[in-house]
Order: sequence, then structure tokens, then C-alpha cells
Amino acid sequence: MLMRVANMDQAPCSIADVRSSMLLSGQRMLRRSTAREFCFTRKFPGRQSGCWNDGNCRRRIGLIRAVISDKPATTTAVTPSVDKGAMINVKAVAIFRKRLKEDMKDKIENQWVSLLDVIGQNVLLELVSVDIDPETSCGKRSKESALKGWLLQAAREDNMMECTANFIVSTDFGSPGAILVTNQHDKEIFLESIFVEGFGSEPIYFPCHSWVHAKKYNPEKRIFFSNQTYLPSKTPDGLEDLRQKDLKDKRGDGKGERKHWDRIFDYATYNDLGNADKSEDFARPILGDGDILYPRRCRTGRPPMKTDPSAESRKEKPGTIYVPRDETFEEIKKSTFSAGALKALFHNLVPSLIASFSNPNYEFGCFSDIDRLYREGQIIKFEAHQLDIFKNLMLPKIMKNMLKTGEELLRYEIPSIISRDRFAWLRDNEFGRQTLAGVNPVSIERLKEFPIFSKLDPAIYGSPESAIKSEHVEGELNGMSVEQALEEERLFILDYYDAYMPFVTKINSLKGRKVYASRTIFFLTTAGTLKPIVIELSLPPTVTGAQSKQIFTHGHDATSYWLWKLAKSHVCANDAGYHQLVNHWLRTHACMEPYIIAANRQLSCMHPIFKLLQPHLRYTMEINALARQSLINGGGVIESCFTPDKYSMELSASAYDRKWRFDMEALPADLIARGMAVEDPNQPHGLRLVIEDYPYAADGLLIWSAIEEWVEDYVSIYYSEPNSVQTDIELQAWWDEILNKGHYDKRNASWWPNLKTKEDLAGILTTMIWVASGQHAALNFGQYPYGGYVPNRPCIMRKLIPNETDPEYKSFLSNPQNFFLSSMPTQLQATKTMAVVDTLSTHSPDEEYLGERHESKWTNDGRALEAFQRFSAKIQEVEKIIEQRNEDLSNKNRNGAGVLPYELLLPSSGPGVTGRGIPNSVSI
Repeated sequence: MLMRVANMDQAPCSIADVRSSMLLSGQRMLRRSTAREFCFTRKFPGRQSGCWNDGNCRRRIGLIRAVISDKPATTTAVTPSVDKGAMINVKAVAIFRKRLKEDMKDKIENQWVSLLDVIGQNVLLELVSVDIDPETSCGKRSKESALKGWLLQAAREDNMMECTANFIVSTDFGSPGAILVTNQHDKEIFLESIFVEGFGSEPIYFPCHSWVHAKKYNPEKRIFFSNQTYLPSKTPDGLEDLRQKDLKDKRGDGKGERKHWDRIFDYATYNDLGNADKSEDFARPILGDGDILYPRRCRTGRPPMKTDPSAESRKEKPGTIYVPRDETFEEIKKSTFSAGALKALFHNLVPSLIASFSNPNYEFGCFSDIDRLYREGQIIKFEAHQLDIFKNLMLPKIMKNMLKTGEELLRYEIPSIISRDRFAWLRDNEFGRQTLAGVNPVSIERLKEFPIFSKLDPAIYGSPESAIKSEHVEGELNGMSVEQALEEERLFILDYYDAYMPFVTKINSLKGRKVYASRTIFFLTTAGTLKPIVIELSLPPTVTGAQSKQIFTHGHDATSYWLWKLAKSHVCANDAGYHQLVNHWLRTHACMEPYIIAANRQLSCMHPIFKLLQPHLRYTMEINALARQSLINGGGVIESCFTPDKYSMELSASAYDRKWRFDMEALPADLIARGMAVEDPNQPHGLRLVIEDYPYAADGLLIWSAIEEWVEDYVSIYYSEPNSVQTDIELQAWWDEILNKGHYDKRNASWWPNLKTKEDLAGILTTMIWVASGQHAALNFGQYPYGGYVPNRPCIMRKLIPNETDPEYKSFLSNPQNFFLSSMPTQLQATKTMAVVDTLSTHSPDEEYLGERHESKWTNDGRALEAFQRFSAKIQEVEKIIEQRNEDLSNKNRNGAGVLPYELLLPSSGPGVTGRGIPNSVSI
């Protein structure tokens, strides 16, 4: 049988050619980590992923397009017209992915599997029709057929396998809409895709991309559906029962400990962060237990702790925390970077760093000690087996010099913040610029009222009025009064008073931790930049009722200069902690997880909204599980590297309780709420930015609008009928579960959006996709470029600022540089933090960026593919606009002598630490 390739000036090709082409495409995708020449091909509708520029790129994509129809969803394969009762032969071709790296054990297991396959213990397929069998009232089913060719395919040198199964079905069987798979091998297999030939002129495509469990572990057959899209009410009768069964299987029964091969999604509180069984010092409160509000995470069902039955026992490294099987990192990401590198980092590098310091409290003696980390590196004590582990991983740039033969050297890459101007961090204008264009540009607010008041209980925390008075401010306002500056929208504030004050006393009682509740006021200059003019650092009331509220301004003498620099450092440390624990972890990682769990429990993979969301759910549950194991857990990296220490997650939970609202996670709503924008229908995006050169907001609104337009186009395809959103039972169950299970502690809040119209739906989805993509990228991938130089962004402050009556004041006066550096993190804390944030700022080679989908035919609905093509083109336009803005000399917050361009919202990126790129999902 021959078919002509669409949109290609070339000879016809056979189905065999098509299958070979698909195998070739899959193999090359798996080799992304080693290939060098990469191009983006956007010519063909729906094909937005990367392809290798090997001379066969266009032909291969065209061949794949021939296999999988571009026709709208209303078109299905038609069985040839033959007399009823006659039989036809059809064939299924299944493509499997082998492991990238196989050790001797894997090879022996493969030989054993091949032998079992020969004697009949193989993989079975069963076709299910969209048409009802009147005898069973379910979809018509073929007889099971075993896949052939496993033995020969297993011997192939590449990573893909192609096996076939033959079926004989009646001519009135109807179009197959599902395939049941039984894996009789002793171990799981990764099924890439299946396509079925013989029903009409084109093969029917079944995207799988899934691990199929061994029958001996779970006798239930796996269900895979074609790439046809169906709303629940329009599900073909023959698939209705399978649609419900697949969802039921993924919900589970809420009992027992989850096994490695399970695909079960359920909810649990954050009751696994502490480890009281290890030591009372590692006990931590449960988040989401009713007293402390927090989103839910994925249930693992591990047994309770011995010392605390309400807490779940820990799975310590290098063990693996359960996440549903298909939510784990794919092998490319695991072997080349993320899971492997993170585990190597936490299990080998961090302990080795600790062992390398004879004194863990050793301080930086001078700024040259910091510079030496980039110029000469840090000698690390490694065992031979640890070096072997690192050599097998694609590690971030900072470790590249560590692996040379005979060397055990960790040399850090020069962070971007000092690569252009090593003294930029000292200047006030850079301090202000980073509030708009740094790694945490979402905390700055316009000051709307003066004096400033706290919302905390004055009976506990003292007077709510700030100590900042008009006289502290007006000398820096270019002749304006405070009232005039407020009216002209020229005053802004970075306010961490209410966030930190409840924790100040507890944190300051810890060894090597000192913190204030801080407020910083900025003035908007005529150049469009922010100038910090006054800082307030506060401590709680003492037993005598006195409250320490210190005011710091620029001053013009040496002492005032150094005090101002110390005050800025305390503000930066507060900003770093709040960024990591609230804006980054809570608002993107933790709050996304309930959406992912609910989507898998309530939306069929055939549902159009699941297909839309799927790329934005990728890898998040695995990275969150790794975080619970090694980052945010008691005694983990975050506690050891940031000022709040053991109170870190309580501070995060406090912010969830006080401030988090789903409706405010939409970028326009957030900007308006912070006073950084006002509604203006005459402006692009319907908003006027109060600071025109606010790079995060200006670029973010371009990304937001592109997402919004794409989502509205997509939703309109499937919800054109009145009440179609309200009558979609899966969609309503999904939203209900997010409110009442995923964010249980906020279930009664009045601000949750309704889900009644297609406009409601588009708004909800746009917010989720923005948070997973643009918001996370803006908050994550600048961590090393800005935080890799400790003085620019200290994550810990170890000393309070001395008063004239303090014993340390004289030592401060005699050597202010030494006092400043002794207030910073120790060398061990700094090097550990730098290694962690560098790893967390790194893109994986298999990353999927906004406007891309690695699965070229994620749906067979041509309308959706065309809408996605428009979205992809729009994202490319946005990238060009951002690049032009970065070259505009009038944009002082992204251009100038030594100034970093704002690239965190540039959509595309290569692998590694690039300081740019918007992945589709929270994937690191």
C-alpha cells in the first residue's frame, strides 16, 4: 500500500518507510543530550518540537504527518465496505523504548525476557472498537494477539524497538478507539506509541508514552486511547466504560502504600517533612492539618513514624519517594541531569563539601576569598566511587572542572551579576533594578498610603505604625512632599514586616541566624529607575515593652555608608528567603501539584482540556518529591542555606494563609493588586504599567497575552454550545476537587472563580499555564546568575547591626569590611548554596519550551493544531520583541553600562545555566 506525503515534493513512500521514519525520529529525540546541531522546525502544523538538522529533517517530519492524519476530530477511519460477516486482516505496530544505558544485569534480563517471549510469555494487544457489541453492551473487542519480533528487536543497537501484532476482525468491527495491553514479561516496559493499519486509508495513531507494568505486579490491563478528542458527553458508546475505568484506576482506593509501578493519584498533607524518629531536632509541624494551612501533595501511603503516628515515615536519600509512574523523569532527564544530578548533589557533593572544611564556620576573610571560588576553585575530598558517579552525569557548569583526571576541584562559573561589572552589586541603582528585573521581581509594590501600618496584632507585636517618618523620606524626593510623590505614583515599597515579624524571635534564638522584619522604600526617578531611600529594620517588643525599629538612610560619612550596606544586605537576605519559600516554592511548585493530581483523577486523557494541560504538568510531581526529600525537609538544603532555618516551611505556610489567592495568581490581577499597573482599555493588554520599564511585567504581559489568546481559541473549539461547560461532568469534577481537596484549607474562600462559561474556563486555564511556565521561569532560572555571588544576594545573615552601645560596635568601626563579611554566610554555607542554586537553574537537554510540543500529533483535531501553530508563531514574535527591548538604550532597567539584559522571559533556551528559557512546566 502506498500513500503520498502531504506538503512534500517527493516520491510516494510505503507504510514500512513511515514506521522506519518514526523510529528514526524517536531515536534522535532520545539522543538530544549528545547531539550538537539543533534546529526548530515550525513549517508543519502541530510540529513544534526540536528536530536534528541531519539532512533528512523535513522528509522525516513529512512522513510522520502522513501516518497521523491532520483531519479534524470529526473525521474517523472508515472500514472498507465489505459484505457483513466477512473478515479482514489488520496489523498493529507497537514502538517501545529501551533503556539508554544498560548494565550487565539489564542485558541478562533482556535475554531472559526474549526467551520468555519465544515461549509465549509476551506482550498481548487487544483492539476495542468505538462501536458497541450488542451482546456485551461494551465496545467490540478483537481477540488478543501477541506482539512478534521481540527477540530480533531486542538485539538492535539503538534504543527503539518495533514489534507487530496481527488481528482478524469482522468488517463491521468499526474503528478501534482503544487498545488494551497486557505485559507478561517480568519487568515493566516503556511503550512509546502504537498505530493500527487496515482500517481505511490511513493508520490510526495511539500515543502512549507510558510505562506498562508487569502482569505479575498488577493483573489489570493497561488502556490506551487513540489521539481522538472527546468531551464526556460525546464519548463513543464503545469507549464509555473504558474511559470511566481508566479514571477509576488512577484514583485508587486511598489505601495502602503506593508501589513503584502504580499510576495512582491521591492527596495527602505535608506530614513527611520532619523526622522525629531520627531526632527531636528534626521534628517539624504538619502543614495542612487544620492548624497550619497548606496545599495538598501526592499521597504515598508510607507507614507512620514510630514517634509520631500523625506523621508519615521518611524515605531518606538515596531511596526514591513515590510519584505516579508516568510522572517520573524520563530517562534522558534522569541520566543526563535532573534526578541524577540532584541526587549526586545531595548525596555526594554536599557531604563532601562539608567534609572538606576543617571548620564549618570558617568565614570569608576578604572579597578575594570569594573571587577565588571562580578563579581557583574549591578543593573537594571525593572518594573514587563518587567521582565515577559525577562523570556519568551532565552536570551544571560549576562542576565542569571538577572531573578532570587527577583533580578534585569544584570551580564555580562567574555569575552574570559580576561578569559585566564586578562592582554592580554595591550600587543603589542595581539594588533597585533587581526588584524590577532580578530573580524576585514580584514583591515590589506601589506605596499607596503614608504612614505605613502593619496588619499584625499590636497586643503581640507592638505598635503597628512604621517608624519611617516624612523627614526620613522627603530629602530624597527631588523637592516633592510625600503626599505629592504618592499622588504621582513615585513611591514604592518592599515590605517584609508582616511576613517575618512573627518568626524573628524564634529565628534569632538559633545559632548563626539573625533577622529583622524589614521595610524598604524606593523613589521612582525621572529615568524610570528605582532609588532606595530608606530602610526600616525591626525587632519585636522586649519584655519591657520597648520595640527596636531602626531607620537607615544613605548618609554621607563612612560609618553611615557601611551601616546602609549592612541594612541592604539584611533586606536582600529577607528577599532571598521569601523568594525561595513563598514566591518560588509555594506559588509555583506546591500550588501546581493539586491541579496535576485533580487533572489525572477527573479528566480523561481523551478530554480536550487534559490534552491542553498535559505539557504543563510534566515532571512537576517528581521535582516536588525530590524537594520534600532533600530541599524543604527538616535539616535539608533550604533550612541550612536560608535565614529562616527550621522555621522555613512555617513561614511559607504563613504566606499561604495570609496572602495566597488563586484569582490573584493571574499576572494582570497581581500587577493591579500590587499597584504596579492600573486598568486602561486604551493600553495594550488593557493595563498601564506604573513603571513603564518594568521588565518582568512588560515581558510577562506579552507571554500572558499569547497564552490567553491560545487558550481562548482552544476552548472555543470544544465549548461553543450554551451551558457546555456546566454540563461537562469531568470538567466540573476537576474544578470541584481542586477547591475541595487540593486546596482544602481554602475551600470556603469567596474569591475562587466560578466555572460556568467558556470565559471562566479560559481564565482559569490561562492562570494555571502562566504559573507553570512564565511565572516559574521568571522566578527560577535567574537563581545562579544573581545569587551565585554571595554579597549580591546573601541567603543568610549571621549578625545583627550593632548599635553604639554594643560591644561589637568598636570592631565594626575598626574593620567594617571584616564585620560585613562575618555577617555573610560562611564559606561552607556559601559554596553549598551556590552549588544548589546552580543545579536548580539548569535546563535539561530534553526540556520542552513554551510554544513547543515534543509529541507532534498530540491530537488529531486539525482545528486545535492550527490554533497551536498560531500560538507557537506568537511566542516567536514575543521573543523578538523582548530582544529588541533589551537593545533599547532608553530602557535603563535592562540596558546600560554593565547592566544585565532581562532574558528570564525569553521563551527559548539551550541546555544548561542560560538565564533564559520558559519550559512548559515546573520541571526543576
